[in-house]
Amino acid sequence: MSSDYALPIPQNRVIVGFGGVGVDLLATVPTFPKPDSKNRTTDLKVQGGGNTGNALTCAARLGLKPRIISKIANDPQGRALVEELEAEGIDTSFMVISKEGTTPFSYIIIDNQTKTRTCIFTEGYPKMIPEDLPRPRLLSALDGAKLAYFDVRMPETALLIAHEAFNRKIPILVDVERPREGLDELLPLTDYAWTRASTIPRALVSIMLRLPRLKFVIVTLGKNGCIMLEQLADESPLLEEIDIDSDLESLSKSKDDSTMPTIIASSITRFTAEGIGSVCGRLSIGTAEKIPESEIIDTTGAGDAFVGAILYAICANFDPRAMLPFASYVAAANCKALGARSGLPYRTDPYLVSVFAPRW
Repeated sequence: MSSDYALPIPQNRVIVGFGGVGVDLLATVPTFPKPDSKNRTTDLKVQGGGNTGNALTCAARLGLKPRIISKIANDPQGRALVEELEAEGIDTSFMVISKEGTTPFSYIIIDNQTKTRTCIFTEGYPKMIPEDLPRPRLLSALDGAKLAYFDVRMPETALLIAHEAFNRKIPILVDVERPREGLDELLPLTDYAWTRASTIPRALVSIMLRLPRLKFVIVTLGKNGCIMLEQLADESPLLEEIDIDSDLESLSKSKDDSTMPTIIASSITRFTAEGIGSVCGRLSIGTAEKIPESEIIDTTGAGDAFVGAILYAICANFDPRAMLPFASYVAAANCKALGARSGLPYRTDPYLVSVFAPRW
């Protein structure tokens, strides 16, 4: 397809991602098996996985040039994983490959009836340590990067890379999937944060006050969409102060019945949270695509797809309010195929082109 019918290529599209990669063994079953029973699969797929591997694959399909830093073993699974990443256009030259050990892998059981998935993760070994990444190699990986992404795994090495990115003024996006070792040390260096965990608006204010570098925090809520709080300069002493819980409730009432992702945003306001403080910014609600039950295949990697789209949106200088519908669509597309990568859209996707390309 002609480049005239594709998302534009950002001027600087090099990003660096550090964190988890692995192999997913995905099995769909009519219903989740009961203990001490036997069951037959209705579909089976072996595919690359891991938060960082999935997010960078999404970003690559949207037009970025990701470099990945991680560690695998020189086993059949590891070699296949590298081949798959390279086929997507991801630079794997900074990966560490152990002569011995095991590449991480997950068994994933998808219940066709409930549309849920159960993951059983096996860690690889040996784990990556800072000594695996000599300074000249680290500097080469970060050279010219627009953005750095972390999923907060292998914390000692993550902090080594993050501090260097911070010193080189490379913005950092962190996936706060759940509390992990090293997260408290990593967050003060962070420009953008994203989390799957359900939260309350008061918590968003608290996060902003504790981490003044943050430009925005996004909380994803599955089929209920997402919430974003942007931090903006307080340029007017006349800004109205509004309780953030009340504002979110008011925005929620404005949701429409659209089947495709939309956004409802507040005006620039000073949001207050009793007993916590206040921040100046904009609160936004992003709705999720309403996917017919018959079209939902597998939710594995939906969150990674969302963050991969956010990586692209930052590099492409999206208005923050345009990011949420964009990322929600990409995440929804990934739920319509088996595995964390099969349904990821490419930059030539007709809907992405028709809705988002004209914004440039």
